[in-house]
Amino acid sequence: MKNLFNYLSLVLFFTCSIMVNAQIPTNEKQFLIDLHKSTGGEKWQNKWNLQADPSSWYGVEIADGHVTGLKLYRNNLKGKIPMGVSKLSHLKTLNLAFNILEGNLPNDFFQLEELTSLRLEMNKLTGALPKDYSQMKHLEELSMFNNLFQGTIPEGIGEMSNLKTLNLSSNYLEGSLPKSIEKLGKLEQLELFGNKLAGSIEVDLGRLVNLRELILSYNQFEGDLPSSMASLTNLEFVQLQGNDFRSLNSLLRMPSSKLAVFDSDDEFLNLKFGTTEASRTRIVDTKFEDTKRN
Repeated sequence: MKNLFNYLSLVLFFTCSIMVNAQIPTNEKQFLIDLHKSTGGEKWQNKWNLQADPSSWYGVEIADGHVTGLKLYRNNLKGKIPMGVSKLSHLKTLNLAFNILEGNLPNDFFQLEELTSLRLEMNKLTGALPKDYSQMKHLEELSMFNNLFQGTIPEGIGEMSNLKTLNLSSNYLEGSLPKSIEKLGKLEQLELFGNKLAGSIEVDLGRLVNLRELILSYNQFEGDLPSSMASLTNLEFVQLQGNDFRSLNSLLRMPSSKLAVFDSDDEFLNLKFGTTEASRTRIVDTKFEDTKRN
């Protein structure tokens, strides 16, 4: 009986060990190891012990046997993001902001169907933005400001029907504002400061009924602002300065009860909506502070 008890105890011990070490699928663990290797994991601020279980690795969140969160904000990741991120098919939050990541985004980056938050701001990522966002139906936050992205904002951006925050400020994006943006009916923040975007705005901004922040400053937009913008009742923060708009007269009837900041090149409107010099520092603040450390 004693031998049987010892045998069962041994079996239970090995079974528990296997269960712990098999907490996530092999392919998910392999991507994490690949990311560690390609971004200088030995020099990360918060290092991983690759011999330990992934559940103990800094920034890795696991639920129901899958990686659901990868939060390596300001962790001294330096290098390229490897292919294979789509193996993390249950990922909901991905935060690699404030690192030294470079190179193009992997082709499978926007195949994460469960993702709700993607933050890549303050890196050195290059290349064009992907064109296909059709699998990103759950994404609510896309923040990629202060990188080196070039090319146009693709029409496919309008496929992310649940998007609430779109921040592509301080890149090298050019071309016109894609009309598909007007399909983002849940959008609350649209921030495109400091790019090379140009031409007339053909987007029906009035369809973005939930918009609270609109930052288009320091681009090369021209023509008249869409008159429908005056119907937006939830706007709190507007910055339009540094463009070549012909007229902002369509904003004269814009409701101002919620406006905290309004900046433009039209001093009459700035006075009308109560702009102060203190408010002009807000652009700098939003570029560098992290208010939601996901």
